[in-house]
Amino acid sequence: MNWTCFNLTMENQIAHIQLNRPKELNSFTIDLWREFPLAIETINQNSDMRVMVISSTGKHFTAGMDLGVFASFEKSANKEPARQNAGFMELVKTLQQTFTPLRQSKLPVIAAVQGGCIGAGLDLITACDMRYATQEAFFTLHEINIGMMADVGTIPRLQHVVPNGIAREMAFTGAPLKAKRAEQVGLLNGVFETHEELIESVMKIAAVIAAKSPMAIWSSKEMMNYADEHSIQDTLDRVAVWQAGMFSQDDVKAAIGAQMKKQTASFENLAGKKKLIK
Repeated sequence: MNWTCFNLTMENQIAHIQLNRPKELNSFTIDLWREFPLAIETINQNSDMRVMVISSTGKHFTAGMDLGVFASFEKSANKEPARQNAGFMELVKTLQQTFTPLRQSKLPVIAAVQGGCIGAGLDLITACDMRYATQEAFFTLHEINIGMMADVGTIPRLQHVVPNGIAREMAFTGAPLKAKRAEQVGLLNGVFETHEELIESVMKIAAVIAAKSPMAIWSSKEMMNYADEHSIQDTLDRVAVWQAGMFSQDDVKAAIGAQMKKQTASFENLAGKKKLIK
C-alpha cells in the first residue's frame, strides 16, 4: 500500500513507521488519521515482526493536528444539536482508536522524537511503550492553548507515564516540557545529541528486543498493560493464569541453550493477526 503521510518498512523483524512530511512539520492530516490504524493492522498481520519503531523526519517530530482537520469539526447550524453532538462524540472515539492499537499490539512500540512533539504527537507517543528523543526535543500538551481539552489519549495515558502533578502542569499550562526534564520525570527513556544518533540507538534497542522470545515479550507487555489498570494482587492473579497458559518450554530451552553456547537464540514467530474477512 502507498501511504500518504509516512513510510513503512518491515525488515529484520522490525517494523518502522517514519512520518515523512517535514515541510508541513509532519502535521496530522485526515489522511494520517485514516491510514495510521491500517498500517498498524498491516504490521500486526505480519508474523515476522517482533517490534515497532515510530520516528519522523525534518526539524520536528510533529506539529500536531493539521488545521484542515480542525476545520472539518465545525458544527452545522442546520443540524439538530443533540444529534450533531452525538456525531462529534463518535468522531472523537474514532480518533482515539488511531493510537490505541499501539498499546493493544503484541509488539513493543518505541517512539523516537526530534524537535517538537506537540498536541496529537503526545497522544501518539504516550500510547507507545518506550520513548527516546534528541536533546533539543520538547513536548507540549497544546490543546489547552487553543481552548480545548486534549481528547485523543494523552489525558488518561500521561498520568501513567509521569507523576500526576507533572501531567496536570502540562495539561493546565500548555507549556513545553524540554527533553532534559522529560527524561528526569520519566517521559523519556533516554536522550541523544543528534537525530542520527537517536535513530541508530533506537534501532539497536529494537534489535535487542527482536532477538528475545516473542511469546515472553508479548506476555510481559500484556501483563504490564493490565497492571496499569488493576491492583497488585489482581495483576499477580492474572500473571499466574496467563503464565499457566502461555509459558513456552521450547522458548526457555532455546534461550538457555543459546546462552550456554554464547549464541543467538532462534524462536518461532507468533501467529500473525488474521483478517476475519479477506
